[in-house]
Amino acid sequence: MSRLADYRLLCFDVYGTLIDWETGLLAALQPLLTNKGSHDDDTFSRAHLLAIYQELESEQQRLTPDMPYPDLLATIHPQLAARLDLPAPSETDNQRFGESIGTWPAFPDTVDALHRLSQHFKLVVLSNVDRASFARSNAGSLRGFRFDRIITAQDVGSYKPDLRNFEYMKVTVEREFGVKAGEILQTAQSQFHDHRPAREVGIRSVWIERPGATMGNCSTEEAIFDWRFETLGDMADALTRDE
Repeated sequence: MSRLADYRLLCFDVYGTLIDWETGLLAALQPLLTNKGSHDDDTFSRAHLLAIYQELESEQQRLTPDMPYPDLLATIHPQLAARLDLPAPSETDNQRFGESIGTWPAFPDTVDALHRLSQHFKLVVLSNVDRASFARSNAGSLRGFRFDRIITAQDVGSYKPDLRNFEYMKVTVEREFGVKAGEILQTAQSQFHDHRPAREVGIRSVWIERPGATMGNCSTEEAIFDWRFETLGDMADALTRDE
């Protein structure tokens, strides 16, 4: 199939694609960073902080694939402080960081684009967070948008890029909607978490390459995608032209 309009279902990553994961995460880190004192500012650049965070997150997800995402964030928080040579945060600080997910902002184009795309596609979430955290995001910055199906890491018992998450999604949408893998478009920002594993299980993808986004994308590896847009709004515009 050569047109967006030929597909029946979009499977979304949420944090990084619909929600501004990087801005939300960095805002939640600010209380920790107030203790940086006279440390070299390069140590606390956006790129450096996100690179360290991604390394710690991927390793923790590998070690504890069934740990709910807020607990995983709380576990990483003191590890990040240690890597940055900052004072150890309190347990309350760790928990507050873990519970920040529901406050992370949606991208400005997200909600309108979701409504437009829903006129043509079934919209399914495949997220690395837990059910309660996603519910807070959905009620907050996603303004209560009604997805056709929500699948979280908590439901599967593993985190993307584990192929089990994509296999679980494929079985679910075929059973509930009669949609086969060849009719699905994985719609996401992260090459590491979404595009590469989606390709391995036979799913084509749309890369929402948000300007300036770095998480999950390695410049030394060839990007995998079938369509590419800077925003979800751009994708909705392209669908309109296709129909």
